[in-house]
Amino acid sequence: MKTIISFLLALCFLTGIYSQKAAHLVKPGDTLNKDAFINTVEQSLHLFLKDYVNKKEYDSIVKELNYEPDYIPQFTDEQYCEHIKKLNEKTPFKFECNQATLSTIKFFVKSRRSFARIILGRSNLYFDLFEEKLSEYGLPLELKFLPVIESGLRPQVKSHAGALGLWQFMYRTGLYFGLKENSYIDERMDPVLATDAACRYLKQLYGIYGDWNLALAAYNAGPGNVNHAIRRSGNKTTYWEVRPYLPSETQAYVPNFLAAAYLLSFHAEHNIFPIEPKVHYAQLDTMCLSNGMHMTTISKLVNWQVDDIKSLNPVYKTTYIPKTYPQQCITGPLEKIGLLVSLEDSLYAMERRGYSGQGYIAPKPVVTKPVVIEDGQEKDSLELSKETTDETIVYHKVKSGETMSSLSTKYKVTSQQLMEWNGLRTGNIYVGQRLKIKSGEANPAIKEEPKETPAEEKATVKKYYAVRSGDTFSKIADRNGLTQTQLSRLNPGINVNRLNVGQQIRIK
Repeated sequence: MKTIISFLLALCFLTGIYSQKAAHLVKPGDTLNKDAFINTVEQSLHLFLKDYVNKKEYDSIVKELNYEPDYIPQFTDEQYCEHIKKLNEKTPFKFECNQATLSTIKFFVKSRRSFARIILGRSNLYFDLFEEKLSEYGLPLELKFLPVIESGLRPQVKSHAGALGLWQFMYRTGLYFGLKENSYIDERMDPVLATDAACRYLKQLYGIYGDWNLALAAYNAGPGNVNHAIRRSGNKTTYWEVRPYLPSETQAYVPNFLAAAYLLSFHAEHNIFPIEPKVHYAQLDTMCLSNGMHMTTISKLVNWQVDDIKSLNPVYKTTYIPKTYPQQCITGPLEKIGLLVSLEDSLYAMERRGYSGQGYIAPKPVVTKPVVIEDGQEKDSLELSKETTDETIVYHKVKSGETMSSLSTKYKVTSQQLMEWNGLRTGNIYVGQRLKIKSGEANPAIKEEPKETPAEEKATVKKYYAVRSGDTFSKIADRNGLTQTQLSRLNPGINVNRLNVGQQIRIK
């Protein structure tokens, strides 16, 4: 990274000298051409980055080991422990070579080889960013491996519990660390903002426990669960002493982290090599937009696939980039962003032409009027909705003794609707939890009828879409008003990168 920074500073210095001296250097008849000079600088930068990102640090290891392509090396426990010792020499994590870590590492190197290849490829897009932010906050660089076990380095991944993004922030935790969400944007999926928030959270957790492994446990289970485990352990102060008293998932969390760190640090020794990504972090640039913009407009202007735009800009929930203050930005390969900058006026003109009429208005989300029902307030939400607007959102604060079933009866909705409106995967609720309940004509599922029977609740209407030529998973989702995550849930096990014409995709 220092090499890149030095090179960029040198280029900026040369460009600055040129701009300051150009006025008296260029005289009638001179052959020095500003555009040609800038083009030379950009070409030099592009070639340098291409060479930089394709440089493989493991070339010498491969040459020395001389493995056959499909060979899976075997190591003794002593050799694994020696590798772990090497990791410990450059990290404050105090990795232990014990039965828990050894069994996890062996599972990864034997049964997660394809996963490791994919992660190694994705790491070229994210690890430089992670290291930059971690260094800025004075944190161990090995924390870059945390999103590997959290999200598999995929910003759009959402857990069953509702955690989202590379660093898997829950909604409330994200808000606490400044990650905002609205109908078009969820900053938990923004690689830069989420990484910054994760660094602040991890630094806070380390400040509480003074032990990085306990900090990781708290990142997974929450400080409350870790504090309970510490008390049950007799106030022990290290992760391995506290580990037996932690939730089972968290007991596996640090060994998984160690296995990921091990595998990505010693992948060449295990004959595992990356599947190269389309673009590397060093090849990216950013442009901020003055107006709202559809990704389809950008795609048409500079021949950049919408799926690729969305992939590099996961912060946007749809293919529309809203106008905000401060401005929303778009990230992409150097050549695409450079072209967009040079065609900025044409970009906005094309957007106006493509989405004109009586002046283009962005696709607006449903405007709702939130109403909060506090304890002791027993207003009929359905009656209230008819007095205010077509759709009203009512927030109910869960009281002792209330269940998902009793609330569905109270508000004349189904348990499934309550779960969908609140992003829940189970019917478990807790005292003090605020649940969103929609009512009004905008939600025809709510009727002044007796509560449905459990059998009726399970009955669903299924609707399918036949894949056409040129369709992608993203296009199908957009066309049917769904996110890719929602469409994936409706079609478990589908290969989203390999759709066949005529294939039936469930959309409802």
